[in-house]
Amino acid sequence: MKRTKLVIGSRGSELARWQTDWLAGQLRRLHPTVSVEVVLIKTTGDKILDSPLSKIGGKGLFTKEIEKALLDGTIDLAVHSLKDLPTVIPEGLTIGAVTEREDVRDVFISHPAKKYSSFKSVPVHGIIATGSLRRRCQLLHHRPDLTIVDLRGNLRTRREKLSDSDWDGMILARAGLLRLGWTELISEIFEPEYMLPAVGQGALGVEIRDNDKELQALLAPVHHHATAQATSGERALLRELEGGCQIPIGTFGTIANQTFQLHAMVGSLDGTTVVRGFTQGPATEAEELGKQLAHDLVARGAGKILEEIRNAETTPRSSDATSTDV
Repeated sequence: MKRTKLVIGSRGSELARWQTDWLAGQLRRLHPTVSVEVVLIKTTGDKILDSPLSKIGGKGLFTKEIEKALLDGTIDLAVHSLKDLPTVIPEGLTIGAVTEREDVRDVFISHPAKKYSSFKSVPVHGIIATGSLRRRCQLLHHRPDLTIVDLRGNLRTRREKLSDSDWDGMILARAGLLRLGWTELISEIFEPEYMLPAVGQGALGVEIRDNDKELQALLAPVHHHATAQATSGERALLRELEGGCQIPIGTFGTIANQTFQLHAMVGSLDGTTVVRGFTQGPATEAEELGKQLAHDLVARGAGKILEEIRNAETTPRSSDATSTDV
């Protein structure tokens, strides 16, 4: 029977709604005979806003309720920032499409009253806000003088918190600002050589039931093969490394001329130790190359970092902090 209706589940944040509405618009354009409805779902991560994610959990906090709705048939698909999706998808679900990647870079946003033109203008012992251990590590590696404060909430909430604070600035992903049309806030864009992005940053992942072949076919026109290949290598690296703890990991994979290139870093929580690695090979082997690079990083010192972080854990955690990483 031909599909006549699709229900998309979405978190309620402004950025999540933009992402969902974008996909809904694409599906309506591509398949005009199919009705597309959006249902808002509040996740645990949206409800707990007064604790750092490194203390209460990770990626699953922003996907669990949505995935439950997928499994019980309440919704047909969900749009996630790919970096929000755990590297292990629940049984019965799969990533049905990965969209073409937006800009992967992180940016510095100055406090509006201080109006720093660049990150280097932040004075010694300045205060920078971020909820991401990945960003914290890399910032402190470059600038150990800084004080890093935790920051939670959606983009609008973070913008308001910055304005009401005595902080010097905050770090966000450029992709979210581009999607919401807020690029005027950006004081400086960090190149990946300075700050590697989160796994999957800039791409959207569309989660569906793994037996829904008809929907997978409907999604085929929005699937971007090169982005899917590149991010599969990044996710394979993270899957090999994370081991149930939250750790500062940055990585960026690219595909050019059928060649996959992957840069990655693993760092200590205080930024004093950073282990970097690089690999390249056939694009068709992106996942295996990601796994191999993970093992290489472990052998060259990342294993010691992981062991120290695991030994310091007091609660179960997951990988690089998801929606703190907007």
